[in-house]
Amino acid sequence: MAIVSRNIKYINKDFSEYRASLIDYTKTYYPTTYNDFSPASPGMLFIEMAAYVGDVLSFYLDNQVQENYLQFARQSNNLFELAYMFGYKPNVTGVAITDIDFYQQVPAKISAGSYIPDFDYALYIAPNSNAVTDQGISFLINDAVDFTVSSSNDPTDVTIFQVTSTNIPVSFLLKKTRKAISANINSISFSFNSPIKFSTIEINTSNLVGILDCVDSEGNQWYEVDYLGQEMIYDSIKNTNTNDPNLSQYGDTPYLLKLKKTQYRFTTRLKNSTTLQIQFGAGIVSDLDEIIIPNPDNVGIGLPFEQTKLTTAYSPSNFLYTKTYGIAPSNTTLTFRYLTGGGVTANTGANTLTRLNGNIQFLNPNLTNTVLANSIFSSLAITNPSAASGGGDGDSIEEIRQNSSVNFASQQRNVTQDDYLVRALSMPAKYGEIAKAYIEPTKIQNNLSNINLGILDLYVLTYDVNKQLNYASYALKQNLTTYLSQYRMINDAINIKDAFIINIGINFDIITLPNYLNNEVLNNCLKVLKDYFNINNWQINQPIMLRDLYILLDKIEGVQTVKNIEILNLVGSSLGYSDYAYDISGATKNSVIYPSIDPMIFEVKYPSADIQGRVVSL
Repeated sequence: MAIVSRNIKYINKDFSEYRASLIDYTKTYYPTTYNDFSPASPGMLFIEMAAYVGDVLSFYLDNQVQENYLQFARQSNNLFELAYMFGYKPNVTGVAITDIDFYQQVPAKISAGSYIPDFDYALYIAPNSNAVTDQGISFLINDAVDFTVSSSNDPTDVTIFQVTSTNIPVSFLLKKTRKAISANINSISFSFNSPIKFSTIEINTSNLVGILDCVDSEGNQWYEVDYLGQEMIYDSIKNTNTNDPNLSQYGDTPYLLKLKKTQYRFTTRLKNSTTLQIQFGAGIVSDLDEIIIPNPDNVGIGLPFEQTKLTTAYSPSNFLYTKTYGIAPSNTTLTFRYLTGGGVTANTGANTLTRLNGNIQFLNPNLTNTVLANSIFSSLAITNPSAASGGGDGDSIEEIRQNSSVNFASQQRNVTQDDYLVRALSMPAKYGEIAKAYIEPTKIQNNLSNINLGILDLYVLTYDVNKQLNYASYALKQNLTTYLSQYRMINDAINIKDAFIINIGINFDIITLPNYLNNEVLNNCLKVLKDYFNINNWQINQPIMLRDLYILLDKIEGVQTVKNIEILNLVGSSLGYSDYAYDISGATKNSVIYPSIDPMIFEVKYPSADIQGRVVSL
């Protein structure tokens, strides 16, 4: 691999070249005035002094020119500034990430003649709790832990923990899993008197991860934005009947995603690896131009000298052309909470996060059996089943260069179909989880107008509580529409639709080798097929390659040959399957089962029952 030169020679001269040039100049224009160029002559003293000054000035000029180019700059402070010109915020630390399992016991109770967990004794762990190792390394758990909630996004595993001598359940064990990052919450306050346009403050600390939130002394929430001209921000509200009676019936969306226009905003930028600069807008509270409803009389009210609007470029996030860029804080105190942490030392080993610091309480505050309640409370335990990874020293100089170039090219806009696909799958789970997504241009027969060819059809599916494919609710689609609206190109129209679910079963016959246990070989084949048809491995419009199935089973130790593999279509909601039938034989060509023209996905819904195998003789 070729090594890229990082040196720019703008003048491309050094001391010896300046010295030689001055000597040649003197010989050419002053041949009779001065002709003693020996090293000890007085004239050479002045010539070499001038060459030295030229060499130093050339060095600084070359350095200044070099530091203006992202691909050549070497000083970290300049690289941070250049990165922001390209819209990229460098990372000064790398946080480690791991999964943390939470366990608690609950007593058993009888309901409808069967023993179930008594969720009156379920615990609630507040958000932003910390899991800590014995060495003091802290991991932040951002989401709350509610053992009474169980969904595809947040399952609660329930197992019998203790039974009597007659196998009657006495207690159950509840388990939940959360993501955690190696970070600590810190707080700092700043007081403001009279408003100052574009006022700035600084937070000086090492291993800074980012701003968590900001609240002023009046209780107003301040929002971090990418740039001060950005007025629209994402906001979320809990999906309850009070907040939205129409969408509260859909349980797969714990929160509703909303767009909010706010004056309380700020932007951040790292000046170097230890200094975070926070900047506010230029407006004061009496400036109300940010809440004006746009109309032909006020759009572009900030244009200088009321110039023509014919050639003015308007931003949809700042269509009033306001110059306030949010309000400047005044006569208040802003309290920032920010995260620090990360580093290589945060890559802690498995089963080392065993202590929990946070607000832990019973969801039912009216428990009468205090002895049992104390026992249940002390049963809470946590651990990380796998080692934490991802901790590092932040972006290197070369990573800042490369990431800045990539960020400038993408600009967080959905340009290609794959951009929409990735953006849909990246929507935070608290707004509803998109499990499968597929996008394509709308079919001509579905485009009644046949005019706007920028229409895209986005087909989505989600999971139910058993991690089986399900159709997205109206509330989830509304959240997805809101989420995509800020990244959609103006000439793109997105139709969000349901993909078809086709449930299948697999029957296969194998012939085993002599001296092998038939049941053992058959169980190994079943396990391999269950892993192959695991829904995590399948996407919408993915075909079934029968040849791959034959090869997969042939590799199992003890299999002499695979005699037959049959794919069946399982239909009927009364049997627990999809209502959509599919002609498997008609869709099979050259040992490939193709999907339909309308986007669909094959699913083995009940692997233990739907995958059947037999050992047959030759």
